[in-house]
Amino acid sequence: MGNLGIKIKKFLSNKNTVTIICVVAGILVLYLGYTWRVNSAISPTSIPYAKTSLASRHVITTDDIGYMEVSSAVISKSNNMIRNSNQLIGKEVMYGTTIPQNSFFYNEAVVSPESQPDSTIADIPDGYTLFDLPVDLHTTYGNSIFPGNYIDLWFKGMDDQNKLIYTNLIKSIKVLDVSDNQGQSVFETSVEKRTPADLLFAVPDDMYSLLRKAQYLSRYSVEIIPVPRNKNYTANPGETEVASEYVRDFILSKTEVIPDEEISSSSNSNNDTDEEDTEEEDNNYYEDDEEE
Repeated sequence: MGNLGIKIKKFLSNKNTVTIICVVAGILVLYLGYTWRVNSAISPTSIPYAKTSLASRHVITTDDIGYMEVSSAVISKSNNMIRNSNQLIGKEVMYGTTIPQNSFFYNEAVVSPESQPDSTIADIPDGYTLFDLPVDLHTTYGNSIFPGNYIDLWFKGMDDQNKLIYTNLIKSIKVLDVSDNQGQSVFETSVEKRTPADLLFAVPDDMYSLLRKAQYLSRYSVEIIPVPRNKNYTANPGETEVASEYVRDFILSKTEVIPDEEISSSSNSNNDTDEEDTEEEDNNYYEDDEEE
């Protein structure tokens, strides 16, 4: 036992040995300290992410959510990252927003369904009416007319002399939205491709009446054609107004309101006809009975 103590004493008295021990101890301390700090910084946390691309107004369910281990350092850099799936289920993707596949969820992209506007008409002022103009890919110039654009509406038709009328009818009218044949906004999502079916505008009631009357003039081969303008036209919009008094007068002259007396007499005439038809049917009924 005494020999062992002497050997240890001699070993520690060697300067080279002490130096090596100190170096090893220092390296060990540095390694342990570094490992501790790295683990403290990482602190892996399970964060929800989108398993597939989620379109605008999609209602989020458990099937849409996956989980990924993420370091606390990453989380600390984003205060608006959603960390709990309970904050997601039953919520909707924000209107006009798409959540890409494998993306984390953020507060500004997820909202309660009741907080989203139900339709484009939510902010239409009093005295205005929503007007929808049927369109397709061709008439929207390859889907190049966007919500917020100011465009013109041109009138195309034939007059009583079978001459072509083709001129600007409404100038500087704002496009509220572009919808497909299901009423969904064409540009609210990039997840699915939607084909334009209607341009939506908010117009004063008298202008709404004028445009609707124009659409009923099938006898005169009338078309209302959207005509896009440049960025400056949208950046500096003028007043939305009728551009052609001639065309307005033409439309109104061909769609005069039928007087109440005419409607009444027409209704009576129809009633008389119905009574005569009923009498004929009764006579035929009795004749058939006699034959039997």
